[in-house]
Amino acid sequence: MTQFYEKVRDRLIRYAKVDTQSRNGVSERPTTAKQFDLARMLKAELEEIGVSDVWLDEQYCVVYGKIPANIEGEHKALGLVAHMDTAPDASGTNVKPWVLENYQGQDIVLNQEKNIVMTVADFPNLKNYIGQDLVLTDGTTLLGGDDKASISAIMTMAEYLCANPDVPHGDICLAFTPDEEVGGLARDLDLERFGSPTAYTLDGDYLGYYEDETFNASAAKVTITGRSVHTGTAKGIMINSVDIGAEFMNMLPAFEKPQYTDGREGFYHVTSFNGSCEHTEIHLIIRDHSAVEFAHREAYLQKVTDELNRKYGNVVELEINETYRSMKEVVDQVPYLVERLVRAISDCGVEPHNLAFRGGTDGSALSHRGLPCPNLSAGYENAHGRFEYVPVQSMEKNVEILLRLVQIYAEED
Repeated sequence: MTQFYEKVRDRLIRYAKVDTQSRNGVSERPTTAKQFDLARMLKAELEEIGVSDVWLDEQYCVVYGKIPANIEGEHKALGLVAHMDTAPDASGTNVKPWVLENYQGQDIVLNQEKNIVMTVADFPNLKNYIGQDLVLTDGTTLLGGDDKASISAIMTMAEYLCANPDVPHGDICLAFTPDEEVGGLARDLDLERFGSPTAYTLDGDYLGYYEDETFNASAAKVTITGRSVHTGTAKGIMINSVDIGAEFMNMLPAFEKPQYTDGREGFYHVTSFNGSCEHTEIHLIIRDHSAVEFAHREAYLQKVTDELNRKYGNVVELEINETYRSMKEVVDQVPYLVERLVRAISDCGVEPHNLAFRGGTDGSALSHRGLPCPNLSAGYENAHGRFEYVPVQSMEKNVEILLRLVQIYAEED
């Protein structure tokens, strides 16, 4: 146990109790006003521990702070970004975090009254944490370790550096953002105010996992206009948009779906299908790591649309909007970002793991806005659900990794 153990544990418990769930399908920014509750807490805490240039954007709910360099010479700034919101997939209201110390590999009773049990059979990754201390929920809400475990580590690192001014470091620029879980993609992060030309997001799963490649992503909307008449006189006249929608779905490659793919394999995923004879809407997402294959996937949807329009008349309309692009093409142009991160992870006794991430991060969008931004994992497990947990030791180790990264940046020009 290091000096950081109680700090990260207590911070996560405190932050987890603040409901910051974001919301899909709304135009407000942030999507929920309650994200300001944590933002204001973090602003006050940053000021209290001695971070400089602390500022809360009262319009867009972004918190900024800076730990100014205490060494001379030209050194690259270190930027760190984490998100404050929690996912809409499970309740974030009235979260009741608790700590199971010295876990011994057994099934975990989260809620005796409601018979909610997290079993090793369902969640075999539990076996990786025998002997560690797990922050859990009561099984009725998510925990919010995604991404409050990251915030806990960053805040603990910042507190340590402010309390120990003899530790050499360059400029360290911090930002906490809203709405990552609903595709906000840190769009309201003011890069000039942030102050670092590069950064790392902290998000994602198990300790030591880092990401320098994400999916390319877009969202498609298919609108089908039918023609309804009385079923008794429909022959040769009716155009049933539901049938055409089903035909569209059946033309998608059967095994190029999330449930049949992994690794670098891309997919189509229908998220909703709502229809009547007169009007049908299909919403789907397209994902691929390869930019070339991603373009082929979007082109295939247009090909299907064109074929159905030739068959039934111009009744199908396709709209595709880019969501984010892979960070890799940008991050690869700044090789020291990943090299230094891997060195920091290794130097702290953790084996680095790198896989092409089957999703996106705020860093995907930030990279293409001019802020190259790979990702360091937060150390949580089972995110977005009632069985989420965070090993305290993972957060504790992430503080050490961040401090080693600070040291590397101070040593390099």
